[in-house]
Amino acid sequence: MARLEMHFNGTFALKREEVSRILKAASEEKALDDTLKNLMDRTNLGNAKVGKIKGWTERSGLVKGKHLTPEGEIVWQLDPHLKLYITCLLMHFYLSFGSKGLQKPPNEPSDWGGWSYFVYSFLPQNKVFTATDLLNSGGAIFEEKSDVISQRFSFILRAYTEPYALASCGFLTKQGDEYYAYNTNLENYYLIGYFLAKLWERDFGATTSVLTDDILNQKMGLVPVLGVDTSTLQSYLNQMEILGIIEQRRAVSPAQIIRRWDDPMTLLEKAYDNQ
Repeated sequence: MARLEMHFNGTFALKREEVSRILKAASEEKALDDTLKNLMDRTNLGNAKVGKIKGWTERSGLVKGKHLTPEGEIVWQLDPHLKLYITCLLMHFYLSFGSKGLQKPPNEPSDWGGWSYFVYSFLPQNKVFTATDLLNSGGAIFEEKSDVISQRFSFILRAYTEPYALASCGFLTKQGDEYYAYNTNLENYYLIGYFLAKLWERDFGATTSVLTDDILNQKMGLVPVLGVDTSTLQSYLNQMEILGIIEQRRAVSPAQIIRRWDDPMTLLEKAYDNQ
């Protein structure tokens, strides 16, 4: 059985305001290469908390080791308080890979823990569900005890539905006891282009063209991480073609996508310029 790999945060939920404090510290001259006491003073986060919030920041793709990632630098410059929905979507994108980041996908998403299982296995099959449904499904996959699985999954659900976390990205909504996995807040095609570019880099390297079907059906790819279906993703590809992010060749089967970006970070910068 798989392991949840979701104890990095202790008992502390994701709060953007606290993540912002870690980003501020990482942006300073010493970055995060400091004593625990000094980091506590610089972030105003307690002894038990500062390392756990750093864990959230790392898994969100904004910090690596002691320093800001290139993505973290852009976020700190353009959205230091993490208020924009595109920042929340960016954090969701990286959280969905657990601690593994953009490594080659495993045989099963659950091999990378509970968050990857939730995004890439559970949600595609359960667009409407309850916390009990998630627990029952996860209980058959993960080796931890039921109460531990329930607690760890609760941090995922809170991350997507609490206003102080990532609710504005629209990936998940809650009504009563039910959760709905229908994303309707995806209008920034430069951001989707950035995600495409990073997943392309992961799976296809420097290749300049790939089959459209390989993008539409990419393992741990755009369809599940955006929470959409293949026809909706195709419509996004059409919009990205208009913006010059990609070119599509569909006159002769099989259809292909030609990349027209040089650097994924340029797309991320444009995402903020056009938010």
